[in-house]
Amino acid sequence: MRIGLAADNGAWHKARLLTALTELGAAPQLFSLADVTVETGHPEPLRVPGFGGGLPDGVLLRTIAGGTFEATTMRLGALHALEAAGTVVWNGPTAIERSVDKAMTSLLLARHRIPTPETFVLSRREAAAEVVAREAGPGRPLVLKPLFGSQGEGLQLIARPDELPPEELVGRVYYLQRYVPRRDGAWQDYRVFVCAGRAVAGMIRQGDGWITNVHRGGRPLPWRPPARAADLAEQAAAAVGCGYTGIDLVEDGEGGFQVLEVNSMPAWSGLQQVTTIDIAREVAAGFLAAVRTGCAPRLAVAGPA
Repeated sequence: MRIGLAADNGAWHKARLLTALTELGAAPQLFSLADVTVETGHPEPLRVPGFGGGLPDGVLLRTIAGGTFEATTMRLGALHALEAAGTVVWNGPTAIERSVDKAMTSLLLARHRIPTPETFVLSRREAAAEVVAREAGPGRPLVLKPLFGSQGEGLQLIARPDELPPEELVGRVYYLQRYVPRRDGAWQDYRVFVCAGRAVAGMIRQGDGWITNVHRGGRPLPWRPPARAADLAEQAAAAVGCGYTGIDLVEDGEGGFQVLEVNSMPAWSGLQQVTTIDIAREVAAGFLAAVRTGCAPRLAVAGPA
């Protein structure tokens, strides 16, 4: 098999994946999507570095290089073109697009009846202010999140309409989600890592404040997801169509969980500190199995209303 690993940053993750793929019998070619070109004078116009003018059988996507809207569109287009040519891409561009766009993720979770905090997505500040006035207040704020943000960056608690930033500071999209108070006042939530449709590991993320991401100083603690958490995470992964993903959960106060986030390019260095499961090997094995069968993850079909 001709295997590519697309990654632009995160040396630790790249090294782990390269080792796992090699140990499982692959000979991975590391490349960046920023170096993929289109040259229509060649028999195969999509030019992927390291493949001699041909295309890989499978591409394991770790990260997409940051850049302008145009650059990101081209890189996602390259992934779509690879899939159209028969290359298995993990995670594929559809899953990336659905998960990076928090509004689409929330929509898919709602359509699949997957528990998630009530969410409001609006383009105008006046409309957002009306929602805040109606839904928020002292002790019951809404969480304002960047539509395309990650790793806990840019989160704000909004209790009053006048706390909303101007439209130009939020990309003219207000993504507001009901804040779920932490149980017993503990600042913690949960991460479940799902690979090939199966919850393989989990951790508690505990912080000194309400933002618990490991990237923002949260502490990973060992946790074996109970069946209800594992099942919920697996459903969320299927709803978005991720081959591998980190699903963030919060307790709902009634013995269950709600889905906060679906991450299609998840980091797992924090998780690896508190589990004996080799996460990179799980990802590599699931990916190679998908390449051998020619079967990439697909979006789950939503049930009837």
